[in-house]
Formats: sequence, C-alpha cells, structure tokens
Amino acid sequence: MTVSSDDELTALKQIGQIVADTLAAMGKAIEPGMTTRELDEIGRRIMEAAGARPAPELVYGFPGATCISVGEEVAHGIPGERRIAPGDLVNIDVSAEKDGYFSDTGASFAVPPVTRKIERLCKDGRRAMWTGLREVGAGKPLAGIGRAVGAFAKKNGYTLVRNLASHGVGLSLHEEPTEIATWPDASERRIMEDGLVFTVEPFLSLGATFAEDGDDPWTLYSQPRAPTVQFEHTVVATRNGPLILTMPSQ
Repeated sequence: MTVSSDDELTALKQIGQIVADTLAAMGKAIEPGMTTRELDEIGRRIMEAAGARPAPELVYGFPGATCISVGEEVAHGIPGERRIAPGDLVNIDVSAEKDGYFSDTGASFAVPPVTRKIERLCKDGRRAMWTGLREVGAGKPLAGIGRAVGAFAKKNGYTLVRNLASHGVGLSLHEEPTEIATWPDASERRIMEDGLVFTVEPFLSLGATFAEDGDDPWTLYSQPRAPTVQFEHTVVATRNGPLILTMPSQ
C-alpha cells in the first residue's frame, strides 16, 4: 500500500508495534528444552491481548500463530513438538492484522552455546538488513536495496537466498510491490514512491542460495544445507528516508 493519510500511518504504527513487541518477547523467552509450539503460544497470547490476529493463520490457514524455523529450516517452520536445543539457530517470523492493517517482522536467535561463526552470522544478518534499509526513500530505486545487500554479503563472505524476497504489505500480508529482491537484480526498474509500505528481509547464509520445499506444505529448507538467518522490518519510504514501523517498545 501507499500511505495517504495520518490515520493510515497511525494504524500501521500500531500493528507494527504489536508485532515488534511480540517478536522481542518471543526472542527473550527462548530456552533449551521448550517446544516451538510453546514458544508460538507466547506470541499468540501477546498478539491477541493487543487485539491483533496472527496473519499466517488468518490469511493462509497456516497451522500456527507465527513461523518458527530451527536449524536446517530456513523459513515458514510449523510450531510443534520439536524441542529447542543448545546451539540451535531459531528464526521467528511474526506478522499480524489489526483493524484491517498488516505488519511483518522477523529475526534469528542463536541459542547458547554457539560458535563464533554463528554469532557473527547473526550479527551480520542484522547488519545486512540495515544495509538494505539505508537504501529506502521516496524516489529511490528498489534495486538499490539488493545491490547494497549483495555488496555487503560478497564483502563479508556470505551467500544470499535468492528465492525468498521482500514484499509490499499494509492492507494485506503480501501485496504490490511483490518480489523485491534483496540481492542484485539487474532487471529491477521500479522506483519507491512516497509512502510506499514494504518489508526489507534478506536471508544471509554460510552457503545456501535457495530455499526448497520439505515434506510438509509449508517448511522451506536451505539449499545447499547451511546456517541461514533472516532479519526483517516493515518500512515506509519517505522523502526523509526509511520510517521503520516494527521497532520494539524497549
């Protein structure tokens, strides 16, 4: 969507705050031995207490309030009986709707003890996202995001998953502009208009370049198998640069 009024922006900020606070609380709650379903229920309670509805469930009939992907799972992991273990890499993707407006955010968490390589991957995954966010602004090319993230990944020895893209959001969970590459894409010619709402969510990896289907209808796995992180914010392109909607309260 493109923001056209203060009321729309206020509503987007509200749902953005809800998903951001939900993600932060879930990240803090991760403990070895808990199941991903238990972690998911924490997120559900927070969203529903704030009057929001989990978007994957609402829009797609996803079997959970949030997507929780562990280890070899790169995205859209189904909350269930899998127990989180020390050393796991856990990605949480939180999206929700309130009063007709949607927002989307995500982050990866390393469960101690982890290697320095995994610690660095998590740190650099967040840096990659911010590298892309700095390219956001009214009148700027969408391609600038992928070029900047791609340069960051190459400089620091990482790969990028190239079939999981950023996307428009706001009045629905996924909308125009679709398939916003967070990797260099020479065919991208679109320009960000003032008020455009979308996500920036690179998938940074220690070797994977693709996300492939697994045994269930939802979970995607890194190909080739390699530790992979995702960090995501919902943002509005403005004349003054990016307006981040999904920053947590604390």
